[in-house]
Amino acid sequence: MRKGYQGFRKGKKKSQGKGILEAINTDGPHKEWLGMPEYYIHTLTVDGENYNYLSAEQTLEVVVGDMVVFRYEVVGGNRRIDKRSLGKTIDPSQYQSPSDDA
Repeated sequence: MRKGYQGFRKGKKKSQGKGILEAINTDGPHKEWLGMPEYYIHTLTVDGENYNYLSAEQTLEVVVGDMVVFRYEVVGGNRRIDKRSLGKTIDPSQYQSPSDDA
């Protein structure tokens, strides 16, 4: 082993966010260089805080009023949501199984 080797280190832990989605503003399509696919910048307002989400899709699977969860990191002065980490919160108390209706 070489001197000063510390083994495998994980990177900085990502922050987690959760709250009611209040607004979605979409900007785009953007293209940085030739051959790069187009992408959209979605600015999501969750509990009064703004977060950016980059996506190839113009629309998102979440809508205003949904309770959302996600991982994010601060890049520059912006909070950027990680790819494939944005989703709806599932509350088991809101769902009934089909056998409960009988």
